[in-house]
Amino acid sequence: MNVTNAVFPPPEQAAAFFSAPEDGPFVMVNLLKFKDHAEYPDGSDAMLSGREAYARYGAAVRACLAAVGGEALYAGAVSELMLGTMDEPWDMVALARYPSRAAMLAMVQSPDYQAIEKHRVAGLAGQLNIRTKPLGA
Repeated sequence: MNVTNAVFPPPEQAAAFFSAPEDGPFVMVNLLKFKDHAEYPDGSDAMLSGREAYARYGAAVRACLAAVGGEALYAGAVSELMLGTMDEPWDMVALARYPSRAAMLAMVQSPDYQAIEKHRVAGLAGQLNIRTKPLGA
């Protein structure tokens, strides 16, 4: 299995995701890997870890999710691997529920989200986003 973390999807991947047919609510599984040190474009907050920069985003994104009818369901640090092997584990797992693809798109395009995304970018080395649907849905 080949896994590649990214901070942003390539344009064609994002276009395919958001133009797919609507099929109702889903939960996005976020597997997060942080930078050792936050990297803001203006050089500010260089004393923060990537995890601390991302925590700023995590605290603020709850309101953005709520504004489109979504919610943060869970966030936790990866503490150990019980089954399987990998070269390097992710640092954190976060679950977010969205009512639809359109709601997620509206959120990421909103001015409120755009204002906080700098913390996500400053803190993340990369991530995987995995869209999940309830069984039988």
